[in-house]
Amino acid sequence: MENNEGMLLLFSGPSGVGKDTVLELIFEKNKNLQRSISLTTREQRQNEIDGVDYHFVSKDTFMKLVDEKKVLEFAEYGQNYYGTPKGPVDKWLSEGKVVILKIEVQGAQKIRQIYPDAISIFLMPPSMEELESRIRNRGTEDEKGIRERLNIAHQEIKRCVDYDYIVVNEDSNKACDDVLDIIKVLNFTYKRMNNYISEVIKNV
Repeated sequence: MENNEGMLLLFSGPSGVGKDTVLELIFEKNKNLQRSISLTTREQRQNEIDGVDYHFVSKDTFMKLVDEKKVLEFAEYGQNYYGTPKGPVDKWLSEGKVVILKIEVQGAQKIRQIYPDAISIFLMPPSMEELESRIRNRGTEDEKGIRERLNIAHQEIKRCVDYDYIVVNEDSNKACDDVLDIIKVLNFTYKRMNNYISEVIKNV
């Protein structure tokens, strides 16, 4: 049974909640999912790979792509820009793939206007105390940066009401399985099954 309808899944959550860890597990367990890689102007961290974690670009390059309308959406987070390349997303959706887009809350709102059928999942921390502990344990921010990220996280969590599904990341493997379960169920909706249904009816 082949499904030619692409599906865009928006995956958001506050900084430090474990989005990257959960996504790595998701793509390990399901090789058929397509990961959209965002552009960013922030500095590359020691454990990150350009073209895998993000496309790391200068601010000048970033704004040039925006001017050329090659970026679906972009947002300023802290003092850096994050954006979504348009071309790959449209290509994958036309090929019927399930595309997962890790995106900031501001960007998710813009994407929903362009792709109203997009499904959204918000990854929630077990508590603000646990979120703060995870941010501190990363050791990538000074105290001012930590307070800034926590303030932004607090505002982002308030926006979880805009999302279709909430997944609590108390355990990364469990959160991964929860996301995969959501995708599995969505594959059986009428929109995703209508090509198959049409073929069945046509052959009756």
